[in-house]
Amino acid sequence: MIMNENKKSPYQVIKHLYMTEKSIMLQGLKNAESNASLRRCKSPKYVFIVDRLANKKEIATAVEQIYKEEGIQVVSVNTINVKPKAKRMRGRAGFKKAFKKAIVTLRPDDKIENV
Repeated sequence: MIMNENKKSPYQVIKHLYMTEKSIMLQGLKNAESNASLRRCKSPKYVFIVDRLANKKEIATAVEQIYKEEGIQVVSVNTINVKPKAKRMRGRAGFKKAFKKAIVTLRPDDKIENV
């Protein structure tokens, strides 16, 4: 069975950079000197919101294509599917949307400038 692969634009795979306190802490791990276990983290990590159907290879190539001016190379990609969260607003029940986030590890000397 041959699958017909649709070519996606890198901007369809990577939606945007995910900026939270925890993701900013992950970006700064390579500069951390507070304890010995944090000093071992020499590679920067960035968190992106990605397409829910994208796999790790597609995410890695999309990040490298988007940031090719900086010469970035992806070392590894970890993905997390975030389930929808129940919310209530003005007495009405609803859900937040589910999404997929990817933690992208770069080479030790690489970094994304636009953050």
